[in-house]
Amino acid sequence: MNTADSLDDKFSPRTFTITTPLYYVNGSPHIGHAYTTMAADALARFKRLQGQEVLLITGTDEHGQKIERTATEANLSPQAHCDKVVADFQQLWQQYNIQFDRFIRTTDPHHEQIVKEFFQRVLDKGDIYQGQQKGWYCVACEEFKDERDLLADKHCPLHPSKVAEWRDETNYFFKLSAYQEKLEQLYADRPDFIQPTSRRNEVLSFVKGGLQDFSISRVNLDWGIPLPNDPSHTIYVWFDALLGYISALAEPGQNPDLTSSISKWWPANVHIIGKDILRFHAVYWPAMLISAELPLPKMVFGHGFFTKDSKKISKSEGNIVDPLQLAQTYGEESLRYFFLRCFEFGQDGDFSEARFVEIVNNDLANGLGNLLNRTLGMVKKYSEQLVVPSCNVAEIPADHPLKSIGQDLGSRVSNHYDQLAFSAAAEAVFDLVRASNKFIDDSAPWAMFKAGQQAELQQVLYSLLESARLAGFLLSPAIPKISTAIYQQLGLMIDFDHLQSTGATVDFSAHSAWGFLSAGGQLNSAQPVFAKLELASENST
Repeated sequence: MNTADSLDDKFSPRTFTITTPLYYVNGSPHIGHAYTTMAADALARFKRLQGQEVLLITGTDEHGQKIERTATEANLSPQAHCDKVVADFQQLWQQYNIQFDRFIRTTDPHHEQIVKEFFQRVLDKGDIYQGQQKGWYCVACEEFKDERDLLADKHCPLHPSKVAEWRDETNYFFKLSAYQEKLEQLYADRPDFIQPTSRRNEVLSFVKGGLQDFSISRVNLDWGIPLPNDPSHTIYVWFDALLGYISALAEPGQNPDLTSSISKWWPANVHIIGKDILRFHAVYWPAMLISAELPLPKMVFGHGFFTKDSKKISKSEGNIVDPLQLAQTYGEESLRYFFLRCFEFGQDGDFSEARFVEIVNNDLANGLGNLLNRTLGMVKKYSEQLVVPSCNVAEIPADHPLKSIGQDLGSRVSNHYDQLAFSAAAEAVFDLVRASNKFIDDSAPWAMFKAGQQAELQQVLYSLLESARLAGFLLSPAIPKISTAIYQQLGLMIDFDHLQSTGATVDFSAHSAWGFLSAGGQLNSAQPVFAKLELASENST
């Protein structure tokens, strides 16, 4: 395979594959897991709106010594432990209205088939050999650490309460060092392969320092996939888990192999991950794929981490953010909106419950909800019928305060989604919402009504309704239920959740254009689309 090829010609313009990490089931899901998956779900929803055939993959990584030890401490078998935590993840995705297409578990039998076939292919290539592994091993990271990277007393910097263990054992190794030049060429030829730029720079610096072969097997470990050529060894959890992105592609009932699994949905358009697992996805994974002569994903995007009230989230700080409790307290739509709107994807962010309540109330209740409620109220008051006001959209000038923002808003939001700039997409939509609320005050429809300026009044009311509709449509990947309520009050019988789950399509170019509403269409009475939140007690989360 020529890594200089952009591989763009290998991507179907009608299919779009998105993956979250396969989440490690050592413990219950946390807010970082929810954040990653909400972002992936919003991207999937937006691409489906555009008419693309989308596959959203998520799942769980269930092998390794860490899982084995955690299960033993809980007096459970590793499988029973995994089943319990997997149920927690699936409950959380249901609570947050995540509409995934495939959920892969690394304990699934067909996954083992794919892993063994891949291993054999790389072994036959001559890129796997047996050698001696000596070094400090962090079980929590499932990774050997350079001594220079450890804290005092050999503690892991990512798990400062854990002491790294000294290992001296025979392992099988992958020849990562043989792919130094090919990876550097890949990064040069495809500058967008790793995003955002800060993550790309981290990887470039790491690779420039020289790549070392890495161990891909473990001994004295029962909980994992045995090596096809040496069952006394278990395949290293990362060499195993990354292949879940491919085993997830196998069609139900299919006897999977690499060729059939990648026939439609591979390569992935984007791996969405946390920055802590960037090296595995941006260095190890492409080298493994090149070795196996398989196409590379189009992009690896590493997002940032959260603090809470400016403090690191940890059990010792007593500030763990339980995503399930949050959703049960405040509702998933408010949380989906806040996390996608208020954090630049790729950067670290601080979660404050008070700030969350303030922003969501201001935007969704006082901003968007108020715009729709006021406008429908004025239509009912100033018109003989509750219908879309009569208006010739073509006669509205291009520099109209709302049309000037709305006429290219769909294309701008689309561009933001292509860059995974979720906060910028929401901000662009709320430029229109804020301008619309200001336009009510500036145009004073009540004065127009009193003055008998009916044509001008009709144009103002139409412009406001259409702006609320367009905002609802473009926000639907983040807040589908609120967007459905907006559309239905405007007489447009579209359920955005149903649309996504059934694979039904809409005319994206029509719905994303300002001026879609048809004059005379029946409207429905105003109802609040978002109830204001109240800050829960300090102990609620």
